[in-house]
Amino acid sequence: MLIAQITDFHIKLPGRLAYRVVDTSACLEHCVAQLMKLDPLPDLVLATGDLTDFGRPEEYRHLRELLAPLTMPVYSIPGNHDEREAFKAAFSDCAWLPGGEFVQYVVDGYPLRLIGLDTVVPLQSGGALCEDRLDWLDRRLAEAPDRPTVIFMHHAPFTTGIAHMDRIGLANADGFGRVVSRHPQIEKIVCGHLHRAIDTRWCGNAVSTCPSPAHQVALDLRPDGPSAFMMEPPGYQLHWWNGSQLVTHTAFIGSFDGPYPFFHGKELID
Repeated sequence: MLIAQITDFHIKLPGRLAYRVVDTSACLEHCVAQLMKLDPLPDLVLATGDLTDFGRPEEYRHLRELLAPLTMPVYSIPGNHDEREAFKAAFSDCAWLPGGEFVQYVVDGYPLRLIGLDTVVPLQSGGALCEDRLDWLDRRLAEAPDRPTVIFMHHAPFTTGIAHMDRIGLANADGFGRVVSRHPQIEKIVCGHLHRAIDTRWCGNAVSTCPSPAHQVALDLRPDGPSAFMMEPPGYQLHWWNGSQLVTHTAFIGSFDGPYPFFHGKELID
């Protein structure tokens, strides 16, 4: 099973630049085109939040147009730049979209079970998982204790060292940690929000964040580092399940020289 993760598109109205710098629509268009050139193609795509920049209905309409070339299922969750009700309206034709207040759901039918979580706190940059959302997660995990499971969410539960982003992280990570610690079938927790590839082990689980196909948060580990972004190489991640282990690859979006051979016949090229 091959899962592509894309995140933090920050799609604006056509012709508008994010922060007056980034053509996020063109960035996502390039990402989608590159995903469709992969061999093998991913079985599905996880879109882990901040799909739009201001959560406007017009931004979601543009987003759906940009994602339309993807031929595999796309499972989406909102981030802090999204607006939950506009998100629901934009994806109302998707079978995965749940009823109820929060956009969280289970995807079955694949070798890995997928659980999407809604960490949005309206009008706040930071995220949270209230008791209702945590109880829901605990019940869903308890339903299938023998199924290897990936949780996908926007806000990462761990401290990254990028201070301005940690200040808008997951507020009640301890409660989330208590839930996931009870369920050893979790293979990995994959997140967005950080605009960087970051990996750690947290509460007994492998956790990672995915780079953006647009701009990246500046890698600044100073406690007083400013909130800033870089036009570093854009990227996405591929999570490959080989039947017993989940392996994550970070890929970069763009045209690069190669591939070049290491060998000529059986001889290493000198």
